[in-house]
Amino acid sequence: MRLTVVASATLLAATAFAQAPQQPAGAVPLDPTVNLNAGRLPGSGRGRGPRPPSRPTPHLPDGTVNLGPLPGEKGVWEGNAGATLATNVKGLDNPRLNLPTNLKIADVPFQPWARAVYNYRQSTTTKDDPHVRCKPSGGPRMFHTPYGMEFLQLPEQQRIIIIGVGGPHTWRTIYMDGRPHPKDLDPTFAGHSVGHYEGDSLVVDTVGFNEKFWLTREGIPYTEKLHLIERFTRTDYNTMKYEATIDDPGAYTATWTGGWLLQWQANEEPYEYICQDNNRDVKHMYGGKREGGDR
Repeated sequence: MRLTVVASATLLAATAFAQAPQQPAGAVPLDPTVNLNAGRLPGSGRGRGPRPPSRPTPHLPDGTVNLGPLPGEKGVWEGNAGATLATNVKGLDNPRLNLPTNLKIADVPFQPWARAVYNYRQSTTTKDDPHVRCKPSGGPRMFHTPYGMEFLQLPEQQRIIIIGVGGPHTWRTIYMDGRPHPKDLDPTFAGHSVGHYEGDSLVVDTVGFNEKFWLTREGIPYTEKLHLIERFTRTDYNTMKYEATIDDPGAYTATWTGGWLLQWQANEEPYEYICQDNNRDVKHMYGGKREGGDR
């Protein structure tokens, strides 16, 4: 039943995108000296030199930012697997992108127990990450998983669905109809998300997380008190700025923000990716090496 819903959503989204004109104005030019190659999909340009200048940020007929491809094209957003939320990332010091780049892990306002958990997870070589055991990933963890993701904007249904390809192959729903968060939420991996547009940014407010996943791939902890604000800004056709504000009085002494860049992968599309609980990824689950070497 859920697969049927997603398939229908994909068809509706394709119809909406088919009406979207290309907008020639309003883009922020990408600095060609910025290295955004980390985490690209196989065959998507690694080793082929710098990309040509990006096209402008696309928009839907109503002027809303288009978070997907133009008509007749396809593509996904890569998951920048090498990105981290709370450390400086090469390429994010472009002043035109205005990202919070000065934050380092020493500056994160951990409570003592949360810092101890974070430090412990640095010694486990990610083998304890629930993601490698096919558990869904909420919040920022979803956005640095390899193999891409797509945003399905469904204006008639007043919602957006974000589909991830790699790992658990899950999706999350963002309600765009102005509804409030329910008062008595049953905690889930994705939480309950409501969103709105601010110019070329999608701003998403999420509460109601369970504590069954890592907030980021490097092991940033959190609690069920987490209130997450995410901002997705398509600065030009090829670039998405991702910012996450962490408001969790259960794990931190103050609110803090981190972020990274997602890069558009033209001509790619989601494909079948099977993740099963009995997978044997010896590198990530046991700290060993895969057959044929450590890849």
